[in-house]
Amino acid sequence: MSEKKQMVGDVYYPTPEVVAQAHVPDYEKVNSAAVADLAGFWGRIAAENFEWYEPWETVLDESNAPFYKWFVGAKVNIVHNALDRHQRTAVRNKAAMIFEGEPGDVRVLTYQQLNHQVCKFASVLRSMGVRKGDRVTIYMGRIPELAIAMLACAKIGAMHSVVYGGFSTEALHERIEDSQSRVLVTCDGAWLRGQIVELKKIANEAVDRSASIETVICVKRTGQEVEMVAERDHWYHDLMNLPIASPKAATEVMDAEDPLFILYTSGTTGKPKAILHTHGGYMVGTATTLKWVFDIKPEDIWWCAADPGWITGHSYIVYAPLVLGATSFMYEGAPTYPNPDRWWQLVARYGITILYTAPTAIRGLMRFGESWPEQHDLSSLRLLGTVGEPINPEAWRWYYRYIGKERCPVMDTWWQTETGSFMITPVPSMPLKPGSATRPFPGLQVDVVDEEGNPVPPNEEGYLVVKTPWPAMLRTIYGDPDRYVNQYWSRYEEQGWYLPGDSAKKDEDGYIWIIGRIDDVIKVSGYRLGTAEVESALVSHPAVAEAAVIGVPDELKGNIIKAFCILRQGYQGSEKLAKELKDHVGHEIGPIAKPATVEFVSTLPKTRSGKIMRRVLKAQALGQDVGDVSTLEA
Repeated sequence: MSEKKQMVGDVYYPTPEVVAQAHVPDYEKVNSAAVADLAGFWGRIAAENFEWYEPWETVLDESNAPFYKWFVGAKVNIVHNALDRHQRTAVRNKAAMIFEGEPGDVRVLTYQQLNHQVCKFASVLRSMGVRKGDRVTIYMGRIPELAIAMLACAKIGAMHSVVYGGFSTEALHERIEDSQSRVLVTCDGAWLRGQIVELKKIANEAVDRSASIETVICVKRTGQEVEMVAERDHWYHDLMNLPIASPKAATEVMDAEDPLFILYTSGTTGKPKAILHTHGGYMVGTATTLKWVFDIKPEDIWWCAADPGWITGHSYIVYAPLVLGATSFMYEGAPTYPNPDRWWQLVARYGITILYTAPTAIRGLMRFGESWPEQHDLSSLRLLGTVGEPINPEAWRWYYRYIGKERCPVMDTWWQTETGSFMITPVPSMPLKPGSATRPFPGLQVDVVDEEGNPVPPNEEGYLVVKTPWPAMLRTIYGDPDRYVNQYWSRYEEQGWYLPGDSAKKDEDGYIWIIGRIDDVIKVSGYRLGTAEVESALVSHPAVAEAAVIGVPDELKGNIIKAFCILRQGYQGSEKLAKELKDHVGHEIGPIAKPATVEFVSTLPKTRSGKIMRRVLKAQALGQDVGDVSTLEA
């Protein structure tokens, strides 16, 4: 019997050409070997693909779990692998980064030019007294200087703390205070939808309230007048033209377990968590996952359409592509400005070969129909990817059909700020199921279990757990190790499993379907319903572009479902359409899942990384305080 007949559900198979060129042509074979000898698997990869100042004594130290250590005793710096080593080869003349600003300005930085800029800024930071172990906060728009600042910090052994360029004064202040940064790198402003985001103004307000900041370095991006405080504030371009900005700067030799950066992620409650990642394991994990999952080749033009201010940007815009010697594209603005085809113009203009973006962006572009992408030559694309949230099958198929032209496999990746790298993901040689993140990356053991830790039957919801450590894993919550243990390891402490906080189900083929956050599961009349499942059913209706659902307390059923829908162009909200949508969900999932109410809205509250903030909708619906909305999209 063929593999196609054995697999269950809607399955898309890779072409022989895709399988032949894949870095991992046989997932099962590679995964079996990796699971059998996890330390040996990662040890071989680390030895064969990266340069180390000194080798490790032990690949994996589990003696103080869950405070795992990788490549113990090794000396390394991720910047040595991302920039220094490429200066000895032809890669130095290759484009490291192609940038287009929203106004249309273009810059190309070769590996040699990028290294030159990083060395100069590293020298500037050292002249400001920044040393190994210090924290530097970076608050900027999506421009190359953001990556330069991150790499310069890593080069000298300082931890960068990037705060997304659009967070509020309070959010920036809170993160500066927690990290106790003495230096802030920002810019005068950023372009977004034809408007200037006034970053320096926000930065000034935050710094005025932050006792730790001694120095502010400001990149001139938009050119508008901004307030510069004497002795504290310095223009980036002025500093880079001083003799202190040496184009030759030594790279700090770091222990593999030395901190690389902290990055804040919001929990459902409490203050944001400062996730800490380290040089060695993070380098090995991110570069290997990018190479294998997106089949990176020397000729590729890779576009991760995220922001460097999020973990997706840290791992797959800044670090992993540079370690691999790849060419990355970076775009400053929004996907629909000034028209809904801006992204498709860019794909055609630069010959983008791999596009990696969020389902929320795909659904947003779907609203405008197929005519916009059809105006452009997208034939350069060979792989597509998604990140940030579960992708509903309807959006997956649209992306596959109209952007990939039914020849580009869609790599649906599940991972987190905490994990550092892809965790559940296909590789291009695998059969795909729309809406499923497929299988764990080779070597990872992932399962779906009940509250006691027992595996649940196929297609039943449970808690997603990771049973094995991995190189790019977070090492702790900076300054709060107890919270690290309580947050991620306490529920299944006896088993030693990591709890990501997501619910999921596993089908008959072992494919994993992420349902949503554990707190995004609605219990109606004793039945657990995932918000993502109901939302996917709503979006599969031709009238609906985006949807969010919440559970509202009900005396009879425990909870009832309230839906919020953004309609596609050409549709108007009405009682008739609301009933039609309720019946549609009933048809797609079952009567128990039918929303009690449907509200038509023009926008949904989202984080800047594109995740719908259902708790905000719920608080509004119940007349409660919406709480911390520092991560809410402006």
